[in-house]
Amino acid sequence: MTSQDHSGFDRAIRLHIYYHFATVGRPPTTGETARVLNRDANEIAEAYQRLAAGRVLVLNPGTLDIRMANPLSAIPTQHRVEAIGREWYASCVWDALGVIAMFGGTGTVLSECGDCGEPMRLRVENGELVERAGVIHFALAAAHWWDDIIFT
Repeated sequence: MTSQDHSGFDRAIRLHIYYHFATVGRPPTTGETARVLNRDANEIAEAYQRLAAGRVLVLNPGTLDIRMANPLSAIPTQHRVEAIGREWYASCVWDALGVIAMFGGTGTVLSECGDCGEPMRLRVENGELVERAGVIHFALAAAHWWDDIIFT
């Protein structure tokens, strides 16, 4: 497969990852992706690595396990999202709003202040912020989020 061929293949992998995450509630393993797409596991592993290098995915260090398929987090965080009758986690409040957008533009973010621990609630309906409690503060400029995306 040439590098130009990767874009369509990687797009199919990415779509599968998001579909699986949305329907099952967690990201797929490389083995699950290989079975569903009827592809060699090594091809899938290489695609996961390319997607991680392109900042589409965040893999757990030293593995091919997906930690984040932004805006979704595979691990519980303080940023819980309720949308389409299900619950999701996001890595940050910005991503939590992205989860709501991803699932139709209506949902609730339940979080807490990173400084004092006070509860924070944001409600979005049809893409409009209709309720907010708390202050969203970005301690780091967006240009530096990927310097350490797990910490950010």
